[in-house]
Amino acid sequence: MEFSFLYAIPRTIQLDRFFLVLTGIAGSYGQLWLVAAALLLVFRKTRKTGAAVIISYLAVFLIGQLVLKSLVSRPRPCQIDRAFALLVSRPSSSSFPSTHSAWAFAAATVLFMMHGKMGALAYIAAALIAFSRLYLFVHFPTDVLFGMVMGIVLGILAVKLTRYIWDKFSRAGSRTGN
Repeated sequence: MEFSFLYAIPRTIQLDRFFLVLTGIAGSYGQLWLVAAALLLVFRKTRKTGAAVIISYLAVFLIGQLVLKSLVSRPRPCQIDRAFALLVSRPSSSSFPSTHSAWAFAAATVLFMMHGKMGALAYIAAALIAFSRLYLFVHFPTDVLFGMVMGIVLGILAVKLTRYIWDKFSRAGSRTGN
C-alpha cells in the first residue's frame, strides 16, 4: 500500500530539481536547523529559541537517528525496489523514522511556539522537506508521518525544557546580583 502511494507521486524535471535543491539545503543530517539555531543564538531576542531548536535537534538525533533507526531497522523503499531511478545516492541507513521530517517539524514547532509567524513559515518548509523524502523515494509514508509527529512532540518538550532551564537560571542570576 505504501509503495502504491510512492509510485503515484507525479514526477517532473522541475520537481526533480526543486526537491534536489531542497534536500541539499536541508542537509544530510538536517544541518539547516543547526544553522538556523546558531543564527537565533546570536540575537538576544531569539537566543532562547535557538537553544530550544538545538535541544529539539539533539533529541531527534538521539531518539530517532541513534535509537529508533537501529531498533526498527526498516529497509528504505529504494533498498527494496532497486529498479526505481533515484535522484540521490542510495542511503545505507534504516528508513524508520524519517529524521529529516522529525528535525524539520521539531524546529518548526519550536519556532511556532516561540515566534508564531516565523514558525508558520517554518512549518511550510518542514512540510516540503517531509514530502521530499517521499518524492526522492528514500522513505515510506509511515516513516515520514511518524517523523512529523515525533518532531512536533520533541519540539514541544524542547520548548518546555528550555523555558524551565532559562527561568531557573534567570532567577538564580537575579538572586546573585548578575
